[in-house]
Amino acid sequence: MKKFAGLLAMAALAGSSLVSAQPSGTFRQAHEVGFGSASDVDPASRGRVFTITEKIMSRLVRPGLDGKPAPDLALSWSSNAAATEWTFKLREGVKFHTGQPFTAADVVYSLQRVQDPKLNSPVRATISMVKTVEAVDAKTVKFVLSAPYADMPLVLTDYRLMIIPVNSGETIKVTGTGTGPFKLEKLDPQGTTILVANPNYFEGPPAIARMEIIGIPDAQARFQALLGKQIDMVQGINRQQRQLLERSGGFAFQEVPTGNWRGIVFRTDMKPYDDPRVRRAIRLAVDRKAMVELAAGGAGVIGCDTPVGPKDQYRSPRTCAQDIPRAKALLAEAGFPNGIDIEIPVSTLQPEWPAMAEAFQQQVAAAGIRAKIVQVPTDGYFDQIWMKRPVSMTRWNDRPADGILNEAYRGGARWNESFWKDAKFDALLDAARTELNFEKRKARYIEAQDYLWENTGTLVGFHALINVAHTSRVKNLDPVENFGIRWHKLSVN
Repeated sequence: MKKFAGLLAMAALAGSSLVSAQPSGTFRQAHEVGFGSASDVDPASRGRVFTITEKIMSRLVRPGLDGKPAPDLALSWSSNAAATEWTFKLREGVKFHTGQPFTAADVVYSLQRVQDPKLNSPVRATISMVKTVEAVDAKTVKFVLSAPYADMPLVLTDYRLMIIPVNSGETIKVTGTGTGPFKLEKLDPQGTTILVANPNYFEGPPAIARMEIIGIPDAQARFQALLGKQIDMVQGINRQQRQLLERSGGFAFQEVPTGNWRGIVFRTDMKPYDDPRVRRAIRLAVDRKAMVELAAGGAGVIGCDTPVGPKDQYRSPRTCAQDIPRAKALLAEAGFPNGIDIEIPVSTLQPEWPAMAEAFQQQVAAAGIRAKIVQVPTDGYFDQIWMKRPVSMTRWNDRPADGILNEAYRGGARWNESFWKDAKFDALLDAARTELNFEKRKARYIEAQDYLWENTGTLVGFHALINVAHTSRVKNLDPVENFGIRWHKLSVN
C-alpha cells in the first residue's frame, strides 16, 4: 500500500520494443451503437463508444495481464502511510495525437472535469474520494483524498478515466484526441469509424495500420458479419455460434473469464418494486444454475446478485438457491397473495438477453410471478428503455469492486439503475474505503455484497465467460478481458 513502483516501471519499459517498423493491414471490429445517435468518443460521457476510446486513449494505470494495476501514462506510484495522499510519476516524452506534449496539467484537467457536477459523468462516483488533484511538476501528480483509500491505483484502471488534453472538453466527443496507439481519422458511430496507427505511441508503433470500427446494433447481425469475414472479431459468441464457425473454418477462439455481468433491473422507486419483500421474492424465485445454462450455455459464474467479479479479491463467497415457497410467502406478506405481473422489454442488443428473459419467465412462474416478454428495438436501448421503464435488462463491463458498488448502487449515483437509496449500504462502502487493513477491508466489502442480496433491486444473473471468436488472420490478441488488451500488439496477415 505504501509504495508500488520501481520494477513494474522497468518491466514496462523493457517490454516496449517495437512491434512492427511498418504498420500494415486493416482490422475490422463491430460495436453495438448502444446509445444510438448519442454515441460519441468522450470517455467520460454517458454515450462513449469504448470500442473506440480504448484504442485511441490512455489511462494513468491500466489492468495488467495478471489483472493487477500496471503502468500506462504513470510509470510508478506511492502513498503516504495513511493512504490519504497518492503521488504518481508520469512518463517522459509522451505526446497527444496533435503533437502536444503530455504533462501533469492534462491529468489534473481530465480528473477535475470528471468531478465537475455539470458534466454529470457516470464515472464521477468512482473517484468521489479524491479531494484535490494537483500538478507537483510537469511529470508528477498528487492526489489528496478525503479519507484513507488503499486501492487508489486500482480505481484509476477504469476505462472511462482516460486522459485528454487540457481544455479539450468541449470538442473531445468528436476529435477523440488521446495518446493511444491509434488516432481517430473519421468518426461515424452509427456507421464506420476509421482509426489509423499512431507511429509515436509511447510503447512503440502498432502492428496494424488501420482499424475500422463498424456500428452494428444487432448481436445476430454482428455474428453474421463475422461468419462472412466482413469483421475480424466478436466478443461474446454462444456455444452454437462457435460450432458453426468451427465448421466454416478460418477462425480461432479464446475463452476469457471476466467480471462482465448480465442482469434484470427492477426500479425501486416504482411499485411494486419499492417493497423489498417483492424484490427479494423475485430473486429467490430464480434458479441461477439453470439460468446460466439456458442463457449462456453454461459459460458463466452464478452472480447471487453481487456485481463484483468472480476473480475480484473482494468477491463475496455467498451461494444462492431457488426457494419458491419463501418467494410466495414474501409476496403474500407484501400484499400479493395471487402473485404479480411483470413486463420485461428485451432486445437482441446483448445476445444472452432473450434467453435470459425466457429462463426467468419460466422459473418464476411457480412463485406466481407472471412475466411477459416484450420485444423492443436494439437501437437506442440504453437511451429509451434502460433507467426509464420499471423493468429492463442490463449488462455491465468489468469494474473493480469499489467502482461497481459505488457506481451502480450508491444512493444518487449517476448510473444507479435501480434508483435504490440505502444509507446503511452507503455507510458500508464508506467504511470499506477507509479501512487500511486488507482483511478487514475485504470483510466490509463482503458485508456490503451480502446486504445487496437481501435488499437490492438488481438481479445479477451471472458473470460471463466471454467466448471470443476472431478470423485466423488476426494474431497476438491478448487472452484477457477487453480493457486489458494491448491493442498495439495486435496484427493481421
